[in-house]
Amino acid sequence: MPVTQAAQNQSSTSLELPAPRRPRLSPLKALWPHISRYRGRASAALVALLVAALATLVVPIAVRRMIDFGFDVQHAGFIDRYFGVMIGVVAVLAAASAARYYLVMTLGERIVADLRAQVFEHLLTLDGGFYDRAKSGELISRLTADTTQIKSAVGASASIALRNIVLFIGATIMMVITSPWLSAILLIAIPVIVAALIGSGRGVRKRSRGAQDTLAEASAYAAEAIGAIRSLQANTAEPAATRRFDGEVEHAFDAASNAVRARALLTGVGIFLVFASVVGILWAGANAVLAGTMSAGTLGQFVLYAVLAASGLGQLSEVWGEISQAAGATERIAELLAEKPEVTPPADPLPLPAPRGEVRFANVAFTYPTRRDIPVLSGVSFAIKPGERVAIVGPSGAGKSTLFQLLLRFYDPISGRVEVDGVDIAKASPQAVRARIALVPQDVAIFASSIRENIRLGRPDATDAEVEEAGRLAVADEFVARLPEGWDTPVGERGVTLSGGQRQRIAIARAILRRAPILLLDEATSALDAESETLVQQALDRSMEGRTTLVIAHRLATVLSADRILVMEHGRVVEEGTHQSLVAQGGLYARLAALQFGATNGG
Repeated sequence: MPVTQAAQNQSSTSLELPAPRRPRLSPLKALWPHISRYRGRASAALVALLVAALATLVVPIAVRRMIDFGFDVQHAGFIDRYFGVMIGVVAVLAAASAARYYLVMTLGERIVADLRAQVFEHLLTLDGGFYDRAKSGELISRLTADTTQIKSAVGASASIALRNIVLFIGATIMMVITSPWLSAILLIAIPVIVAALIGSGRGVRKRSRGAQDTLAEASAYAAEAIGAIRSLQANTAEPAATRRFDGEVEHAFDAASNAVRARALLTGVGIFLVFASVVGILWAGANAVLAGTMSAGTLGQFVLYAVLAASGLGQLSEVWGEISQAAGATERIAELLAEKPEVTPPADPLPLPAPRGEVRFANVAFTYPTRRDIPVLSGVSFAIKPGERVAIVGPSGAGKSTLFQLLLRFYDPISGRVEVDGVDIAKASPQAVRARIALVPQDVAIFASSIRENIRLGRPDATDAEVEEAGRLAVADEFVARLPEGWDTPVGERGVTLSGGQRQRIAIARAILRRAPILLLDEATSALDAESETLVQQALDRSMEGRTTLVIAHRLATVLSADRILVMEHGRVVEEGTHQSLVAQGGLYARLAALQFGATNGG
């Protein structure tokens, strides 16, 4: 990915603000690969810009001729000709400026659309370790706010900057041709002006980067709070959330104010230095006209070129701040694109054999990337035969859900192997491994679309008939039939219009539609009432037919029918067997069974 290449030397271990570095515009170079894809449009915009600039530079010459000859009775006929030429020049200027604006703005929109797509695609490739430490609100801020800042720079700001650079260079050349000695005086001031612009621009970029980071933090908290709005309201925590967000917003405002203050200073200093130099030149030229060493027309021509050059530098000082902000935004996006997933497909992945549904863990040890000092799994080994139903039980924190995370290859173990159908999944493509697995999690992810589209997530190419059949097998048709739009009923963000049992049945329908040989059930019925659990259990029984099934459950009543039960404690498999054999052993499982079934049966 182009921007990634430009940022690969930057730290990619976290999304935190990096240590202060010397501010620069070099991050903008990362946008060049995107611009180069549209060379034709960019070249046409550059041609339009040059035509508009040249048309502007012709105007002072016509003004000089008009002043020197147009007011002389002997050359009165020239005045109509000069004004006619100026109208033609203005028409060319207007057409070229309109073309430049259209081409540059559409180029900016196109580049930012590509960049957003690149960022989103990259985010989807990052592994669990990255998302363990990242804030979703900050990622959304980079995907939206930062790219919008870049669009402004690539579009209007870059166009204005290029136009003013061309005008400044062209006007400077024409000033030298018109009056070398006045130009020499003016050129002495240019290094001072440019140095002031560059120095102030560095401050703008540094402050803009800080403002963008603080805004991302505020966005992250807002996304978190809105996503948990019912919990906030249930705990009457609205005032506390409001105070915290107000604090985040004020912090972002202070950072933005610092950036605006730097931009205002940059603009003011630039305009004063530029036009003060013009006033000085006008004073010197007026004295030359009075002394008879320069014509009024020549002075007028020179002054117009000086104004063009001055306005070019003045406007450059304004857009320099925006370009500096865009450099900060580009740097943030480049840092994100420089993130490399720890879980990567091998260069030459091993092909998986015909699907059987065989699973094997061989002496697996694991720690989460954000907690390397806390072992989660230690020496875990077991094998599951095709079609076997295996339950995994144990106290909270024993490492049960981590087994599923490793099997889906969201993480890689620090030692040992995880195999699917006899192949070490670290040597296979993660997508190929996941294609053989269907997951029904405890916390179901429901998207703000229809029931049909939520089920279709299990297999995006499924037909409507296949989606509805999967829903019927998952007993989802029981509640879908009561909805106003049936399968096409919108369910709201995160499925807020559905009950817990209804969300679970949608997840089961996804798993059925997926037709994967391995089924993972992670506490699929733990949060349901008795009626919903009965319906969901019926759907689960259907989904397990002909599949290798791993079931995580705290409620032991849901695992009695398992072919085998693995008991985990402190990241190890401590017991293995059927319900009857494990109860007879009198170990951890027997104690858990006594707590649950004993209480149910009255001791």
